[in-house]
Amino acid sequence: MFLGNLVKKDSKLGYTNARDKLLYNLFLDKIKEGQEVEIFICLKGHKASPAQIAKVHASIREIAHELGYTFDEMKKLIKERAGLCYDMEEAGVKRNFCKSFADCSLVEIGLAIEACNSIAADNGINLG
Repeated sequence: MFLGNLVKKDSKLGYTNARDKLLYNLFLDKIKEGQEVEIFICLKGHKASPAQIAKVHASIREIAHELGYTFDEMKKLIKERAGLCYDMEEAGVKRNFCKSFADCSLVEIGLAIEACNSIAADNGINLG
């Protein structure tokens, strides 16, 4: 999977940095001749993009499968490690709430992606 940033200049999309160009070229090298790819492009904003959310969900599925957790159990663990959960007392009852990935800022979704990478690395899982 390739996830990077492009910028429009002179009516063309180009790389914002050498790292994205390298990652894109490495991705191209892995594609077999005639193989189809799926592409998703959206404007970059201050909130998590659908591509970032999809990356987190795919990573959670893979980690959960490898470690024997359900998707929901692993999602909760990722959110806790990323600092997206908090305790709140309501009518004398303490409850734990976690922020939806769809409501995350770019920084918060980055923390969730890093939490996935960290848990995967700690357990010898390669997140393609």
